[in-house]
Amino acid sequence: MNQESEPTMDQARLEKIETKLSFAEDLLEELNRLVFRQQEQIKRLQAQLDRLADKQSDSRSTERFDARDDIPPHY
Repeated sequence: MNQESEPTMDQARLEKIETKLSFAEDLLEELNRLVFRQQEQIKRLQAQLDRLADKQSDSRSTERFDARDDIPPHY
């Protein structure tokens, strides 16, 4: 029996493991790209939220509050 021409059980197991490892590496790379894109999106959303908070803060600081403005018109 020639070991080089016929795959042995160990060789078949090794090929199966190598195939699974290859798929796992591809999946890991895809997940890394996804996490990177999500982190970039989070940064953009945080910057947008900060700008909105600043804008709201600026508009509140320029408004003068008068308690009479809250009185309904029928009083």
